[in-house]
Amino acid sequence: MNIQHSGKRYLAAGLVVVLAGIVIWRSYLPGDGQGTATQTVVVKAMQVMQRDTPVNSEFIGQVKSKSEVKIMSKVAGNIVEKMVNGGDAIHQGQPLFRIDNKQYKSAVNSARASLRKAQSTLSHTRREVARYQKLAAVNGVARQTLDSYEAQAEQDAADVAASQAALQQALEDEQDTLIVSPVDGRIDVNDLSVGDYVAAGSTVMATVASLDPVWVQFSMSENEYLNLAGQGNGSLPAYLKDNLRLTLSNGAEYPLSGKIEQIDQGIDDATGTITIKALFNNPDRVLIPGMFARVTAQGAVYKGAILIPQRAVKELLDSTMVIVVKEDDTAESRTVKLGEKAGNMWIVQEGLQPGERIVVEGIDKVKQGTTLSVTMIGPDEPPTAAQQ
Repeated sequence: MNIQHSGKRYLAAGLVVVLAGIVIWRSYLPGDGQGTATQTVVVKAMQVMQRDTPVNSEFIGQVKSKSEVKIMSKVAGNIVEKMVNGGDAIHQGQPLFRIDNKQYKSAVNSARASLRKAQSTLSHTRREVARYQKLAAVNGVARQTLDSYEAQAEQDAADVAASQAALQQALEDEQDTLIVSPVDGRIDVNDLSVGDYVAAGSTVMATVASLDPVWVQFSMSENEYLNLAGQGNGSLPAYLKDNLRLTLSNGAEYPLSGKIEQIDQGIDDATGTITIKALFNNPDRVLIPGMFARVTAQGAVYKGAILIPQRAVKELLDSTMVIVVKEDDTAESRTVKLGEKAGNMWIVQEGLQPGERIVVEGIDKVKQGTTLSVTMIGPDEPPTAAQQ
């Protein structure tokens, strides 16, 4: 008996579930309006705009020194004086370090003494040449003797020239114990200290990075380059090269414009991009090597471009969709063909007409045919927190 009662209970429960499913299913069927609830979805929308629109290209760039000079001494020795601190801004010709010059001063004195001795020897030999020339004129001495003294005079003159060169080298070596900056710029913090030994021509004492002007280096994809080169007959168009703008990492606009000066010879195999360097004047030293900035290049102007916000677009597989608000305030899902980005807007090539209304907030709640409660907003109104 217990088994029979249990079977009846399971059968009754199953019938209840089936009946409930039928009721729910029928509630979604179109009918005479009895028992059917129509839900209105609240959305924000804006009109499709049409206006002349410049299309800018944006790239992430990094500030680099136009010239980065490694400071090395021409002479060897210990540093006895340091005139700057790491990180200081310096100018061309400014003293940076001094190397112990005692041995170089001694070399100068020795070279001067050798020069005086060589000059004295040459003076004596020339007097002898003059005397033998007079004797040879009256056949008072053999021609061979005169020739010998004349050859000796030439040798002594060569010794004087060599001594002069040695003195000049010794003077330059002594002068080179004072290390000066070859460029304006900023010295790095990894410089040497007093007491450090410097090997001639090999020890890097410091690195000075020039700061005005500077490079801003950025990369462009192969497709971007090809598209732009097509407008410039094989090279980047002039409007893009000559009026670059910078936006710094804190959002501030750099006041001076730049221009492209170097384009790499080819596409990088690893990244598929081409490296470009733009030159920016930096008189106030605001731009520091290593700093990142957004590079904006002014593009072509599209006449009468049809524009919609980027947030109004939904991507579905290989299609891009927008929700159009029809005249009766119902939703129509429509496929559109997009062109280039212009700031936070898309240029629409096909699918929309100026003045049509499109949903910009509440898109995910809307389906084809949904009744909408529409609030119209302007293009400059920011999205709500839920849409950001």
